[in-house]
Amino acid sequence: MKFSKLSQLLLVSALGLIVATLLTSCEIATIDYVFVASTTSNVDNAGQILTYATDSRSGALRTGQPSVLSGGTLPIALAVDSVYQNLYVANQGNNSVVHFTINGSGVLTEAGSITAYSVPVALAVDTAGTFLYVLSGPNPSVLTVYSLSNGTIGSQVAQETLVLPGYTGDVLVPTGITVLVNNGIETGNAVFVTAFDQSAYNPGCTPTPPATTCITSTANPGWVFGYSIGSGGALSTSSGSPFEAGVKPSAIASTPTNEYVYITDFADSQLIAYSVRDGVSLHPLINGPFKTGNLPTALAIDPRGKYLYVANSTSTSSGGGSVSCFTIDLGTGTPSADAVTGNSTDTDPVAITVDASIGRFVFTANYIGSSVSGFTLSADTGEITGNQATPYPAGFHPTAVVSIPTGSHSTQTVNP
Repeated sequence: MKFSKLSQLLLVSALGLIVATLLTSCEIATIDYVFVASTTSNVDNAGQILTYATDSRSGALRTGQPSVLSGGTLPIALAVDSVYQNLYVANQGNNSVVHFTINGSGVLTEAGSITAYSVPVALAVDTAGTFLYVLSGPNPSVLTVYSLSNGTIGSQVAQETLVLPGYTGDVLVPTGITVLVNNGIETGNAVFVTAFDQSAYNPGCTPTPPATTCITSTANPGWVFGYSIGSGGALSTSSGSPFEAGVKPSAIASTPTNEYVYITDFADSQLIAYSVRDGVSLHPLINGPFKTGNLPTALAIDPRGKYLYVANSTSTSSGGGSVSCFTIDLGTGTPSADAVTGNSTDTDPVAITVDASIGRFVFTANYIGSSVSGFTLSADTGEITGNQATPYPAGFHPTAVVSIPTGSHSTQTVNP
């Protein structure tokens, strides 16, 4: 059979398109699903959860499954369980915490909700998947523990009100939470929450006459409260708690080995590091604190516990924010002193995560930029570089970002 030159050209073109499509489909492999909490518009503040697929080679984000409503307004926090089958979102507009199941394709299905004691601020799930921790406030600021059964939120099992000894009338504003990895060993049964004393630190406040200042307390402004976790989820105050934590602690994270805890201080642009003793008490590293970029808002530690990343809300070198990179000395917990702050994000990053699969990509949720910035992490140095096409649109005012590995990929973890 003979073909005309035109027919031959069309045939070659068609074959080329088929081959290109096949090659493209082979080259693009999803290694993680990234979930971002934001609002659908800047008018009604209806919450939504956006789903992205992470390309295994470039780290670029592609639109994944259709977005779902968050079950409330003004979503503020996200948390996933250790088996990556359940996601929880806190909505400040209606004080709700909503549970979603996650299937193997990243599809979210609403499965229940509870009403928080007060305005929710942060969430955490223990490694065993038995308890959900909800930090809410202020007025009052409380840590509430709920039982979990196969991801379903059950009854309240414990609650602690954040009160500063000697300053019981002060207003404490909660900011962050971390739960130590609990693998059934003694050193893995503690939860730490951060807060600042608004009665002692309240910049920008206009006093009500005849008062001439909003400062009514002489207490140290920044604090971290520690609790040991007992049978049935019961909480007991850790020895020495609360512990001083700078001026305005904005976020907290712990290493996978349960040995160290890190807190960002928004007001003093610094990172405060602690060693964990007896599994429940914090002791600041004597060589700290450590300088970050300007006004740090969030931090994340890679799954290996080797690198730490801080999201800074402003940058001196760009109109957006930045990410500071630290290498953690695994023997002492000391983060490298010369943080790299030249990794620009979009405007006002307020949340940060490292991909859960291989710990190769870093993502920030940028509140004012209404976007997600993506970076590739160097496994050798911890330095990061911007991903293809970053930043990515993320609705209006995103406030939280988490990732889960797809079912076909193993995860990088360190057991304590």
